[in-house]
Amino acid sequence: MADKAWYKDWFNSPFYHKLYFDRDEKEADAFIKKLIEHLQPKPGSRILDVACGKGRHSKILAAMGFEVTGIDLSYDSIRIAKQSEKDNLSFFVHDMRLPFWVNYYDCAFNFFTSFGYFKTRREHDDAIRTIAKSLRPTGMLVIDYLNVHYAEDHLVHNETKTIGDTVYAIHRWDDETHFHKKITVTDPSLPEPMSCTEKVAKFSLGDFTDMMSFQGLQVKEVFGDYDFSHYDIRKTPRLIVVAGKSK
Repeated sequence: MADKAWYKDWFNSPFYHKLYFDRDEKEADAFIKKLIEHLQPKPGSRILDVACGKGRHSKILAAMGFEVTGIDLSYDSIRIAKQSEKDNLSFFVHDMRLPFWVNYYDCAFNFFTSFGYFKTRREHDDAIRTIAKSLRPTGMLVIDYLNVHYAEDHLVHNETKTIGDTVYAIHRWDDETHFHKKITVTDPSLPEPMSCTEKVAKFSLGDFTDMMSFQGLQVKEVFGDYDFSHYDIRKTPRLIVVAGKSK
């Protein structure tokens, strides 16, 4: 898989979803409910789930009565997500770097480090611009990203995971600007092992503050984990940024 577009093929792979998303649904449900309780969007608010995958979070939000749109680059993920569409839940194949509906949503969410994959800062700026323009004047953006400094301090360089008949050999390293993760998949269905190297930018709180400010967004709150603990540059695993349009 070419490094310049590793996410396009990998995100469409069943092995990607098997590795990352066979997760505890109760945990996802608890986080979403805690987030909604904190943000207090009005009943029936319009919510954009950016990089929604198969729509796990979108479905929870729709079940809470919100009007939810999920977008993702992966055709396979959206094909599966569309099986759950209903009156207040819709999904589209869409690249977050490109314009989407403007001045429409009350909230936009980007979960599970579904950002930082593109080659240039300009592309990431484009993605933030898309999200910012999609929001109404009182809209809120939440980005859930890894905490760079915590991740550097807790990097596990080599790991093997076995899920069913599939074996994942994982090798991690980092440099000044990115985290890298080479995943080699061995499975009876594959004629030979396949591999992909993920690459995620080391975006700090300062980086997000700058990117958001450039698009007319102001950081309102920052949390460090899914229990909404105070963000600590070294001690908390997540960087959860809540931003709104500048007044």
